[in-house]
Amino acid sequence: MSFGSRPAAGLKGGMALIAMFLLGVANFALHGAVLASGHPLFDRLALSPQGLGRKLMLGTEFLILMVAMLLVASGWEGLTWAYLAYTCANGATAWLIMTGRV
Repeated sequence: MSFGSRPAAGLKGGMALIAMFLLGVANFALHGAVLASGHPLFDRLALSPQGLGRKLMLGTEFLILMVAMLLVASGWEGLTWAYLAYTCANGATAWLIMTGRV
């Protein structure tokens, strides 16, 4: 079955899109908080979180969310669970970084 032949998202798909959007907002909030934390880990990166590096990181996060939402809108509602797992992993990583455990 090709990508274009999937049925349009119905009520179930609409709820999945809303959940995906809310998870995306949470991911952006987590990402922004970690970048604003001033953790010394970012001093070691080639691209600082203050300049181009921050834009690339948030742009990548947006691209992941956009592709995931497009797939869910095309009928791949199960992808919402994978994005939930991704959000939980981001949350755990943000917690580790912001509490100084990493």
